[in-house]
Amino acid sequence: MADRERQVTKAFVALADTLVDDYDVADLLHTLVRQCVLLLDVAAAGLTLADERGGLQVLASSTEQARLLELFQLDIDEGPCIECFTSSTPVLVADIAAQAERWPRFAAEAAKDGFASVHAVPLRLRRQTIGALNLFGLNPGELSADDVALAQGLADTATIGILHERAIRQGEVLSEQLQTALNSRVIIEQAKGVLAVSGQLSMEAAFAALRDFARRNNRRLSDVARALADRELAPAVVLASPKASRSH
Repeated sequence: MADRERQVTKAFVALADTLVDDYDVADLLHTLVRQCVLLLDVAAAGLTLADERGGLQVLASSTEQARLLELFQLDIDEGPCIECFTSSTPVLVADIAAQAERWPRFAAEAAKDGFASVHAVPLRLRRQTIGALNLFGLNPGELSADDVALAQGLADTATIGILHERAIRQGEVLSEQLQTALNSRVIIEQAKGVLAVSGQLSMEAAFAALRDFARRNNRRLSDVARALADRELAPAVVLASPKASRSH
């Protein structure tokens, strides 16, 4: 129990560490999904945010399978992520197969990817919902009430960071940082692809190398990604990271 409490404390500290004056929203969101997998009884996590037109975009995921399943939900406009966002309430599904009539195409795709359960919690502050955090399990089963509460707490903390208090006070509709994160999503995916091809890595290992390089060099994740995409930074320099060589 004491070890669990320490892990939870570290998770909130890790999120809080990103909330500086010039914090990187992309890094914040990837920290959130990574901490969820470490702390909760789930195999993968994904996160979607609404753009300035209200459409959902996939911003972070712990695995490539989770990212693709999130994209699939958005493409067919069906699944727990969509319902969680539109209802602003958690959507907790212990057995996806049992919901085949509710979400036929999503249930079939999730089974193909090996996911058997999903729990989605909203990213919300007061009356504003800006996205959803989705937690995928390999086996059927409910999350404990404590785990659901912890997932919501982590999501709430990230939401406060995204909707910066100063932006709320000034009555802005969406923070500029949120839109910047949406715009940087494409660049990050391009950079992952460059590293994956260059180093013959999985997409997850490529992202780990990208993030590790950015953190070790005190650079923004999106800036490093752009430098790779624009060929201003050689893939070999990033892949020289100790983590990259261990993550094939």
